[in-house]
Amino acid sequence: MNLDQRLAFGVGDASFQAAGGEIGLHQLVADFYKVMEEAPQAAVVRAMYPPDVNEAQDRLASFLSGWLGGPKRYAEKYGGISIPQFHTRWQVGDAERDAWLFCMEQAIARQPYSPEFAEYLLRQLRVPAERIRQVQAACPVRPGQS
Repeated sequence: MNLDQRLAFGVGDASFQAAGGEIGLHQLVADFYKVMEEAPQAAVVRAMYPPDVNEAQDRLASFLSGWLGGPKRYAEKYGGISIPQFHTRWQVGDAERDAWLFCMEQAIARQPYSPEFAEYLLRQLRVPAERIRQVQAACPVRPGQS
């Protein structure tokens, strides 16, 4: 892959296409939740989800579709979202952020992505993961908590 192609990630639907479109994103998300279910390092983040993760899988794949420049499936199905605000229902600190990123890193490694796209995607995913942690640190008390 040449420099011009690497720079295309994040432009138009280049990232969505590099991820394999909707089919590729559904596979990435399935692998993400499989890692979360199996890896001891992920226990802290797995505990945040219900036993049945089907809706969570659909939400994540739908979100990633639009976030990577493809169809805005999340908005079509669920409406708008503020990622940091959505996650205030859970306590997300360093351990949870790191466990989530571990699962995503392992799932990305299972995909037939180019090394350049795999590195790009993980780097991009670190941004909202860290932002969620920062919002949590700024607002540690959740609704319904004392």
